[in-house]
Amino acid sequence: MLDAEFVADCPYGPGGLLIDELLEVDKEKSRVVVRMPVSDELPLTREQRADPRFHPRHVSGGLMVHMTGMVGFVHAYYVLGLRHSEGWIGYGGKIYSAKFLALADMRTPLILEGWGTRMRRGEKQIFVRYGFRFTQTRPDDDADQPGEKVVVYESEQAAMWTLIPGREATT
Repeated sequence: MLDAEFVADCPYGPGGLLIDELLEVDKEKSRVVVRMPVSDELPLTREQRADPRFHPRHVSGGLMVHMTGMVGFVHAYYVLGLRHSEGWIGYGGKIYSAKFLALADMRTPLILEGWGTRMRRGEKQIFVRYGFRFTQTRPDDDADQPGEKVVVYESEQAAMWTLIPGREATT
C-alpha cells in the first residue's frame, strides 16, 4: 500500500503512477525500490495486437521508460525530500543507455529499482543521474531455477528537478 500523501503529491494520477507498493528506501545509498503490478490493461499494453507465438502481450518499452520517471519521482519524494505540492517538478533530460534485456510478461509484478549515482544540488535546481534496473520473477514452470529473477530493463538516465518560481509558497 502506498502512502496517501505520496499519491496525492504525484504529478500523475493512479493511471500514470502504476505502482502499488514501496518496498525499500535507502537514503544513505540514494536508492528506492517499488513494485509495479502488470495486467492486460496497462497503458500501451492494452493496445497491443498480441499473438502468443509471434508478439506476446508484454509491458511495452515506452511504458518502461515512463516508469523510470515514476521511480525518479519516488526517489525525489523519499530520498531528496522534494514535494510537487511545494513547487518541485522533474523532467528527464537524457537517456545515456537503455537496455531491454527480456520481455516483461503479464504473469508477475515488476520490481523497479532506482538509485542516484551523481547529484548537483542548488537552491532551486537539482541534477540527478540515475541508474535503473527492473526485474521480474518468472513462474517456476518458466524458470531455470525456482524463483529466478530476470532483468528486463536497465538504464542510465538524468533528470533535472526544478523549483517553479511562485509555486513554493502555495502550500
